[in-house]
Amino acid sequence: MSDLCCDTGDSHADDREAEAPQRLWQVRELQLAALSGLLLTAGFVVGWLGAGTAGIVLHLAGAAVGGATFVPGTVRALWRRRIGVGTLMTIALVGALILGQFGEAAMLAFLFSISEALEDYSLARTRRGLRALLALVPETVTVVRGGAEVTIAPAELRVGDQMVVRAGDRVASDGVVVSGRSSLDTSAITGESVPVETGPGAEVYAGSINGTGVLTVEATATVADNSLAKVVRVVEDAQQRKGARQRLADRISRPLVPAIMVLAVLIGGLGAIFGDPATWIERALVVLVAAAPCALAISVPVTVIAAVGAASRLGVLVKGGAALETLGAVRTVALDKTGTLTRNSPAVTEIIAVDGHSTDTVLAVAAALEARSEHPLAAAILAAAPDAAPADEVITVPGAGLEGTVDGIQARLGRPSWTDPGTLTDEVQRLQDGGTTVAVIERGGTVLGVVGIRDELRPEAPETVAALHAAGLRVVMLTGDNTRTAAALAEQAGITDVYAELRPTDKADHIQRLGGGASGSVAMVGDGINDAPALATADVGIAMGAMGSDVAIDTADVALMGTDLRHLPQALAHARRARIIMLQNIALSAAIVLVLVPLAALGTLGLATVVFIHELAEVFVIGNGVRAGRLRPLRGAPAPDTVAAQQIPADPSAETTDGCACCSPTPPVAQKTATTIPLTVKKP
Repeated sequence: MSDLCCDTGDSHADDREAEAPQRLWQVRELQLAALSGLLLTAGFVVGWLGAGTAGIVLHLAGAAVGGATFVPGTVRALWRRRIGVGTLMTIALVGALILGQFGEAAMLAFLFSISEALEDYSLARTRRGLRALLALVPETVTVVRGGAEVTIAPAELRVGDQMVVRAGDRVASDGVVVSGRSSLDTSAITGESVPVETGPGAEVYAGSINGTGVLTVEATATVADNSLAKVVRVVEDAQQRKGARQRLADRISRPLVPAIMVLAVLIGGLGAIFGDPATWIERALVVLVAAAPCALAISVPVTVIAAVGAASRLGVLVKGGAALETLGAVRTVALDKTGTLTRNSPAVTEIIAVDGHSTDTVLAVAAALEARSEHPLAAAILAAAPDAAPADEVITVPGAGLEGTVDGIQARLGRPSWTDPGTLTDEVQRLQDGGTTVAVIERGGTVLGVVGIRDELRPEAPETVAALHAAGLRVVMLTGDNTRTAAALAEQAGITDVYAELRPTDKADHIQRLGGGASGSVAMVGDGINDAPALATADVGIAMGAMGSDVAIDTADVALMGTDLRHLPQALAHARRARIIMLQNIALSAAIVLVLVPLAALGTLGLATVVFIHELAEVFVIGNGVRAGRLRPLRGAPAPDTVAAQQIPADPSAETTDGCACCSPTPPVAQKTATTIPLTVKKP
């Protein structure tokens, strides 16, 4: 928060926030403000009954109690040569007391202490919602040590320990399933309400709730360094990053405080020379209060903190105010294909051999060439031929495929555009028209056959694209796959604007062309690693399925922690609404200052009235900012719990558009519908 916003100079603010009360009435500052209000009211009542001296005493007590919430902190801040809104209010309070306006002084202290208490409580509450993620770690953990099960505290958990997670238990830290099968509820972490089936070799994350089976999980991180702690650290750091509007508010507010003090001195000094000194000094004090930019300084931070914290509950990690603002201004969404629109789990669907060769031979040569590749296509081929012996002297030809020696004979695997499929040209076209990626296998200069590989489209992808369109967003697909395959996938997903056969650098170039002017900001959605050039070029980069990936979380502006694509339109709607709230708060805060200052200088409004209007506006700004903490899906967006069971989140490092340069995995063939979407498919 800006120092200008009622800076108290309290070095223990973070400690107080960590121990912030759970109920509004438990806030100490609010209790003091309530007592101040009672003394203020009692003073007016006693004075009305004729006991003037008793009324003054009560008003002085009310001013002292209310001032205790901000005057000591202001003095400490001044000792460190820091001035803020608290400085203006303290000067006004002391001046009112000197002028004998005890009721007005008590009212100033009362109202300002209330606004301070509500501000601190609202910020602590929004941050507390995020830190509640850490409470998902169970109080005890059962581990296997020395062949026996023992119960330990979470802090004693070490990497390599085998945790026993029974039905209904929470997973204490990140790990890999060693034995057992079950389903996990990961909604508190990824925002996805559909249970995830898990088994040996699957990654699990801290805070997940085990379903029916018993799992043995080998810990891969300590509790202090697991995914939950990582998310909390990243978001809390991100909350300190300022967006353009927050910087604008600071740029306006920072010089405004000393300018207000100079203005008040001029009003009081010149007025005293040409008029009644008491009257003009009083007006100067009123101007100090009227021009205090506390509402302006707090207007954006409270909105950012509330919105970022709420997004984390949705399973969306937003890296601060700048990313939130840009996300709210997005007008074009560019979607990567593999791992974003598709499941990132390609499989061999068809093998066609040239006459005189067997499908087993075709698959064996392909598997030999792909044996040491980490590309998803390689995983699909090796899953079909797991015992393949690696080829020798394998090299990658960027954008084309692989070359190597199999049983002493030169062989290669790659795109049909690189290796002519010969007599299988019609078969290749048939497969590609159906949305299947094709790799042509050649040995000794002779084509052996082709392998068809297909990646399933995410079931929620068409609904997500429809929701984005309904929100007035332009949706494009960027893919390294061939034009026919890209067109088939786009038709199933409902995307009409497709850029195919792109290298990673080509994607970055297209992102630049998509943005600017009336097109507005561009968001690129990818896996956070292999789409790094495009993610970095976009106005806002969004990593898909980032849970457990340090690289994805660190490099992206926004990260979807789970693999449910429907959180994308929800995140965009949430950011758009937060951006509108920021604009509302800034406009209201600026308008209050512009209206009150001249009225105060002319004597139209007194100190009590100005204090009431000013602090009421601040309370409204805080309340409006807290509204950004509510989650509302984009109109037309499907509910997150309507899709069938989700797969375990894929490793973001798995996707590459040209690592195995033969091609990218592609979507399944969907059932044809009566409606045909006109496609605009472009090459680089």
